[in-house]
Amino acid sequence: QVQLVESGGGLVQAGGSLRLSCAASGRTFSSNAMGWFRQGPGKEREVVATISGGGGRTYYADSVKGRFTISRDNAKNTVYLQMNSLKPEDTAVYYCAAVRNSGTYYITPSWNEYDYWGQGTQVTVSS
Repeated sequence: QVQLVESGGGLVQAGGSLRLSCAASGRTFSSNAMGWFRQGPGKEREVVATISGGGGRTYYADSVKGRFTISRDNAKNTVYLQMNSLKPEDTAVYYCAAVRNSGTYYITPSWNEYDYWGQGTQVTVSS
């Protein structure tokens, strides 16, 4: 069982930055592909960024490419999402998720492949 706890959300003006963190429990963190997803008001859940267990492979949604960076520190069992040049349309609840036993290189943008989810953290970008 993996427990995920997100932090770092908040209110920021357009053009600003935030860094989200997701702390994971468990002894096999480096074997879990991780992802950040978001769900805005009245919208469906969508992928933001994902990273392989070893950290060498990443995926970004087109809407965040060049602005967001996903990274992980396996020694700290933590994955991060650095968000720069934030826009009002980035306003959403952001969720961290993990794929169980996915290995070092696996990566997936499909939310239904993720086995564990955090409780979410609110990000609000004002115009």
